[in-house]
Formats: sequence, C-alpha cells, structure tokens
Amino acid sequence: MPPTQTQIDSFLATPKLLGRLATVSARGVPHVVPVWYLWEEGCIWVHTFESTRKVRQLRAHAGCAIVVDVTDKVEGLTAVLVEGEAELVTEPRPEVRRRAERVYRRYLSPEELAGKDPQSWLDSAEGLILKITPRKITAW
Repeated sequence: MPPTQTQIDSFLATPKLLGRLATVSARGVPHVVPVWYLWEEGCIWVHTFESTRKVRQLRAHAGCAIVVDVTDKVEGLTAVLVEGEAELVTEPRPEVRRRAERVYRRYLSPEELAGKDPQSWLDSAEGLILKITPRKITAW
C-alpha cells in the first residue's frame, strides 16, 4: 500500500531530521548539501544565504530535489523525496525572519535560538528563504 499524505506529513514534521538538497550547475554538475528545513503549507522551506552555491544555482535553474531519510522507520517510512521548483523569498523581511525562526526552532532549543549566532543569522541582510514547491513526492 502506498504511503498516505498523513504519513508523509508526519514524517517530514519529525523534529531534527536533516534534508539533503540537490541543485545543479549550468554545466550539469550536481551539488548536494545537508539543510535544516520546515515542512509547512505543503512546501519545504529552507533558510539560507545569498552567497551560497545552492542559491547561485537556483537563480540559474529553479529545479531541485530534497530527500529526508532515516535508518529506523518513522510513521512507517524511511525516506521522502520531494522534487520541485525553488522560489527565492527575500521580501518582506519580517516574514523571511519569522519563517527562518520557525525552521531553526525545529533544531534548536529556545536557549540555543536566543544565542548570538542564530540571532545574527536571522537578522542577516543576506538571509533568504527557499520555498520548494513539490512537483512530485515519493516516499518509501
């Protein structure tokens, strides 16, 4: 029986799971990096920075994929692969910060989130949100 949307939603909402985001260069060279993410409103949200390779590649080609996987099943699943298009969200700045903070809350305690580094990341003018809208979701 194929996984249900409820299983997929629960799996992707599991705290502290890492995603592996894949982008591709103009020469067709793949680039895969681990990312903190948020599954919300049927999309994957990732906080990142303007100067990163993934952002440069997504500006040239919005297609990407992200896989989240585990060794021991969660909600009956071991992995979810989301293939889609990334939108680079830079405005409005207060919303970028709020969304980024929701991403960080999945991985950091309130005390850690209040620290100097996370706060500087949240307030960085270079910060932006990748909104990945799924075209295809595969789960197993």
